[in-house]
Amino acid sequence: MRAALFQGPELSFDVAANLAAIASAAQTAAASGASILVCPEMAATGYNIGSLIAERAEPADGPIAARIGEIARESGIAVVYGYPEADGGVVYNSVQVFDPSGTSLANYRKTHLFGELDRSHFAAGDELVVQFDHAGIRCGLLICYDVEFPEAVRAHADRGTQWLVVPTGLMSPYEFIAESVVPTRAYESQLFVTYVNRCGTEADLDYCGSSCAIAPDGTELARAGRHEELAIVDLELDVLRRSRRENTHLDDRRVDLYPFMQEKTS
Repeated sequence: MRAALFQGPELSFDVAANLAAIASAAQTAAASGASILVCPEMAATGYNIGSLIAERAEPADGPIAARIGEIARESGIAVVYGYPEADGGVVYNSVQVFDPSGTSLANYRKTHLFGELDRSHFAAGDELVVQFDHAGIRCGLLICYDVEFPEAVRAHADRGTQWLVVPTGLMSPYEFIAESVVPTRAYESQLFVTYVNRCGTEADLDYCGSSCAIAPDGTELARAGRHEELAIVDLELDVLRRSRRENTHLDDRRVDLYPFMQEKTS
């Protein structure tokens, strides 16, 4: 399965401009043979935009979703994008997936909020494992800070996720998350991880790029630089099966001991 990772747009403006950038990336991705495009956290609206978050927030079936559905149909590929989701007067930091027919497959609300940047605008989601199927692969969704918690990634592995899709908005000086933590998560939980970051600057944030695709054995399949980029990567289930045979971390866990450990540290 070929995936396209869109590290952009580097210059985040209004919603229409962001959606136009996603549409262009989808067409380029489709031309490369990709069957799915993954965009960053809050790609449709901008992330560090203060009160504009509330102004641009909309339901999961709002105008932004309608346009993303059109982009998916026009390009003939699935699209994963981040946006502020309004629901009953509450706003969530969400990621939604549309299939090539323009049908919504999944919607995930960020469960681990990052400091005041998130907490001042968003409520936390309460469903940790959200999955969808694409091209014969069981896919799961997390957002940015979520992946820094090994429990969240392991929960996906335990529920059968084979490819963990992580749109993000990682800024300097936290480059080590993309360079070290993400590969560790892929290896310790034995799944593919694609970590698709923003780039450029937004208010006082300098996004560090470095979007990546990591195989279950820790191999780096793709790595972007600091600027706008469309990375193409092939994910093969045979690689996953072989890695899980050789690296038996999931089977070798001493789960009989973990309740005792939790009791001693509580």
